[in-house]
Amino acid sequence: MEDERRRVIVVGAGPSGLSMAACLTKKSIPYILLEREDCSASLWKKHTYDRLHLHLKKHLCHLPHMPFPPSSPSYVPRNQFLTYLDHYAAHFAISPLYRRTVEFAAYDQEAKSWRVKARNEDSGEVEEYLGGFMVVATGETTDPFVPQIEGLGSFPGKVIHSTEYKSGKGFEAQHVLVVGSGNSGMEISLDLINHGAITSIVVRSPVHIVSREIANMGLFLLNYVGVSRVDKLVVMLSRLMYGDMSKYGIARPNEGPFYMKVKYGKYPIIDVGTSQKIKSGELKVLPAEIESVRGKDVMFKDGQSHPFDSIIFCTGFKRSTHKWLKGDDYLLNKDGIPKPSYPDHWKGKNGLYCVGLSRKGFYGARYDAENIANDISSLLVQL
Repeated sequence: MEDERRRVIVVGAGPSGLSMAACLTKKSIPYILLEREDCSASLWKKHTYDRLHLHLKKHLCHLPHMPFPPSSPSYVPRNQFLTYLDHYAAHFAISPLYRRTVEFAAYDQEAKSWRVKARNEDSGEVEEYLGGFMVVATGETTDPFVPQIEGLGSFPGKVIHSTEYKSGKGFEAQHVLVVGSGNSGMEISLDLINHGAITSIVVRSPVHIVSREIANMGLFLLNYVGVSRVDKLVVMLSRLMYGDMSKYGIARPNEGPFYMKVKYGKYPIIDVGTSQKIKSGELKVLPAEIESVRGKDVMFKDGQSHPFDSIIFCTGFKRSTHKWLKGDDYLLNKDGIPKPSYPDHWKGKNGLYCVGLSRKGFYGARYDAENIANDISSLLVQL
């Protein structure tokens, strides 16, 4: 029982879970890493598009205790990032238990341990694990979300989520509707156009558009200057670079980009060429919400309708932590986001922690994992 109380159960082997495992290894803390898929970082390996690059410079995106190689480009492409993740797991001898879907986790007051039940998807058996500590490392991008739209089942063409999109190959000359104007929606739209698709994008809400350089400058300044002052500078530079995008159907929010990122988890658009496609008319912006679908025709709430051959939903993700994590009324809300404010968001009660849910990307996950490992290490001294 003493050994079990010293063990950490980590749920999720994406970049956040790998970060956590590495930090525990550095502290010689025993752990079990449970992953529902058959590989680590499955979202990155199986469900990202080919042209993807990390939007921020590499010094902001590496995992704990292992920077990217000096030869890596400033903005690391997908394939190099995957290679880095594999090398990272090998370097720290990280061996997740794959195909384990966690169905129940609760703190056992009598045993002073977390009791976790996970279904082995290969054998069908439910396995039970005990540990004095538990870390939720399932991340912000857990379960792909597609909104319910009346008549969508009648659409005869391809309907996919962004996690199923690889490239614009195969969409040539098609009329394609992209639903969702986050970074994935904007970049997939650009890729479709570059492959010859006739592309439209639904932009329901105001968004900030910034260049890579402006975004990285803003992140650097946040180390020294308050969010409101950084936001004012970023918005001013964005206006100078992109002009008035409202004439093309892109409104700018009243709140600043970094304030919105922290408060709502809404990231600014890191422009890699999509804005020019909007200005040239190659990418058509549809500002109204979808009302229904009738065959190939998509009906919008402003009364317009347009025919399409394919629809790609870039509508984000939902988290399902609330379905299996029991008894926690302090750390995570029903949407799987921390209730405590940054920088105290990572620590719950009874040895419960979360990593990678601060809405601060890889840098935030690195910060969380190091803090959690240090905290657990200090508590183990007392056992």
